[in-house]
Amino acid sequence: MLLGEYKHNLDTKGRVAIPAKFRDKFISGAIVTRGLDRCLFVFGKAEWETLAQKIISLPLAQSDSRAFARLMLSGATDVELDSQGRILLPDSLRSYAGLKKEIVVTGMYTRVELWDADTWNAYKTKTEGAADEIAEKLSEIGI
Repeated sequence: MLLGEYKHNLDTKGRVAIPAKFRDKFISGAIVTRGLDRCLFVFGKAEWETLAQKIISLPLAQSDSRAFARLMLSGATDVELDSQGRILLPDSLRSYAGLKKEIVVTGMYTRVELWDADTWNAYKTKTEGAADEIAEKLSEIGI
């Protein structure tokens, strides 16, 4: 289980440390790709394979399916943890997520999200302000 919120810094080479309690999930490597809401998603290999199989089975004739596949698959890259538990983020992904110095690493149960700290704080404030409305909508689907 990947849970929690952690603050780390992006170093000058574009590396960010994965929290120690998450590292076991990525010992055999990870996949980083463009996420939703301008963050990056980090998946373990098994979780990525499950998601990728679902993505490639989407109907090719539907433009939304093609767009989602392009977003997730074309930006994906293999990464390995170095001896200090860091991963190197490609320039293109850092640019997509607007990552500067301060990074927030969030555990989302089966994936990790990497956020620029300012973007995360704005997103979190907006979401917390709409929590009652969100909860009401989710109750309609049984959550």
